[in-house]
Amino acid sequence: MNEPLDLIVRADRAVIDGAERAAAVGVRDGEIVAIGEVDAPWTAPSDERLGEDEVLLPGMVDTHVHVNDPGRTEWEGFETATRAALRGGATTIIDMPLNSLPPTTTVEALDAKRAAAQGNCFVDVGFWGGAIPGNLDDLLPLYDEGVFGFKCFLIDSGVPEFPPLSAAELDTYLRRTALLGALLIVHAEDETTITEAHGPAYADFVASRPDASEVTAIERVIDAVRRSGGRAHILHLSSAQALPAIRAAKAEGLPITVETCPHYLTFAAETIRDESTAHKCCPPIRSEANRSQLWEALADGTIDCIVSDHSPCTVDLKTPDFGTAWGGVASVQLALAAVWTEARQRGHSLAAVARWMSEKPSALVGLASKGSIEVGRNADLVAFAPDETITVDAATLEHKNKLTAYQDLTLTGVARRTWLRGVPATTERPIGQFLTRGKP
Repeated sequence: MNEPLDLIVRADRAVIDGAERAAAVGVRDGEIVAIGEVDAPWTAPSDERLGEDEVLLPGMVDTHVHVNDPGRTEWEGFETATRAALRGGATTIIDMPLNSLPPTTTVEALDAKRAAAQGNCFVDVGFWGGAIPGNLDDLLPLYDEGVFGFKCFLIDSGVPEFPPLSAAELDTYLRRTALLGALLIVHAEDETTITEAHGPAYADFVASRPDASEVTAIERVIDAVRRSGGRAHILHLSSAQALPAIRAAKAEGLPITVETCPHYLTFAAETIRDESTAHKCCPPIRSEANRSQLWEALADGTIDCIVSDHSPCTVDLKTPDFGTAWGGVASVQLALAAVWTEARQRGHSLAAVARWMSEKPSALVGLASKGSIEVGRNADLVAFAPDETITVDAATLEHKNKLTAYQDLTLTGVARRTWLRGVPATTERPIGQFLTRGKP
C-alpha cells in the first residue's frame, strides 16, 4: 500500500463480485481503494474485524422512498426516514417527488426539498423529479439540477397536486425524456379496469384493483416506449400476469426495467385479515401463487430490483375501511430483513439479495459510486448478522408514525454496524450528503 489507509474492514464473509468470500477492504478518503486477503498486512488508524456471525455487505440503495418533506412532515421527514433507512442497512435513498408540498415538479420545489433535507440526513439522499400535465418544460431545468429522472402516474395518485398523465401525454413526455437521456418511472395502473372499494374486507379491495389494471397499463407503457425511443421503469410490480409482456419487451430489446417491493414478496392476499389497512397499497398485495411467480421473475432477471416504496402516513389515515384508508406500506427500516427472511427460505443467497437491493438499484439511477464492494466505489458498508432474528414492534421503529404491516412478524437479519463513505454511521449524527445524477 503506497499511501496510508483510513480504514480497514476485515470479514471472513464478504459479498464481493457476486459471491461470498473472505476479504479485507481498504478505504481512503471515503472510497474503497483496495480489496485483499482477509489478513492482508495493511495498517490504518481504524482496523475493524467483523464477528464470525457477520457478513460484510454493500449498503442497500433504496430508490423508492416517500419522505413527504416539506409539507406533510407529520407523515414523515428526512430525519426520521433516513434514520430508519440507516437502521435497516440502507446507505442511500432516492426521494419520490410527491406527497411532499410542493411536489418536486419545478426547480423551485426541488430547492424547497433540499432546504428541508439540509443537515437532517443520516444516509446519502438523491431526488426524483415529477412529470405531471403542464410541466413538460420543467424537465430540462430539473434534470440539469441533478434529479435522477422523472416519475409519473397513469392513474389518480391520491393527492390532487400530482395528477396523472393521459396516454397522449405519456408519449409526449417519453419523447422529451428520450431527448434528455432521462429515465421515466411509471406508476402503471389503468383506471378503466379499477372499481371503487368500500369496507373492511381485504378480498373486496384486491378485487377492486384486478391484475388487468396492471397488465393493461404496462402494455401501454411498452407501446409508448417502442414509439418514442424513451426509457421507462415500471414501479412496484405486483401482478405476475404482467410478466409475459415484460419478458417479451425485454427480449425485443426495449429499454424497460422493473422493480418489486418487500411487501409483495412477503405477504399474500389470503393471509391479510380484514381491517388490516396497514397492508393497503396500490397496486395491491396479491395471491400466494402470484408471490411465488414474482420470486421466480427475480431469479430469472425479468424483475430487476427490489425497493421499499416506503409510503408512510399518520395513524389516523389508516382507517379500517379499505376504501378510505391511505394506501402505502411503511417499510424502509425493514426492507432488507424482510427480503432476506423470505429469500433464504427459497434458496437465494445474500449475494443475490445484495444484487437486487444494492447493485441493480444503483445501476438503474446511474450511481456508479454505489452498489457494490468494489475498488473505486464509496465505502458504504454494512456488518450484517444474517442469522439474528427480530420480532417487529412498531414502537421501536425509527419511522415517525409507529405503524407497520410487519407488526409481530419474526424477521431474520440485522444490520449491526454501518459505514457511510468510510465513516461510522450512527443514528446520533446525520452525515448524509446530497446526491445528484452522475456524481455525489
